[in-house]
Amino acid sequence: MWTNENRARYDRSNLRYPSDLTDAEWVLIAPLIPPAKRGGGKRSVDLRAVVNGLMYVLSTGCQWRAIPKDLPARSTVHDYLDLWDYDGTLDRIHHTLYVACREQAGRDASPTAGVIDSQSVKGAEKRGPRSTRRATMRARRSRARSGTSSSTRRVS
Repeated sequence: MWTNENRARYDRSNLRYPSDLTDAEWVLIAPLIPPAKRGGGKRSVDLRAVVNGLMYVLSTGCQWRAIPKDLPARSTVHDYLDLWDYDGTLDRIHHTLYVACREQAGRDASPTAGVIDSQSVKGAEKRGPRSTRRATMRARRSRARSGTSSSTRRVS
């Protein structure tokens, strides 16, 4: 319910972008991000800025090339997205936030029942788990000839 206390808690007007993480949100996910690997160079990128870049792309739906210049480079943000997807960091963040939301709502940490409709099952059979990240992937240019042009002559 929107009370004065809740409005202040969810106010994002003081952030650079509405998609940026607040301090309280960053405190929740910062411990879930793995430290830099031993033996390598010191990490030179601000991980909070990387997460803000990811959140910007996901919330606006913009192209990777359209990430604002005050956020990390698009290659850096995309590389961390790939790394965190590969090593399970995104899954750990999702699970932790999911459990916290359920507990905050007064529910059990894991649901005891689920609803699956036939359309969801059909979609999962066709595309599988790889379809969930299509919105965040870089666009690929087709090497094939365009389907709209044809090399055959028209007969008059």
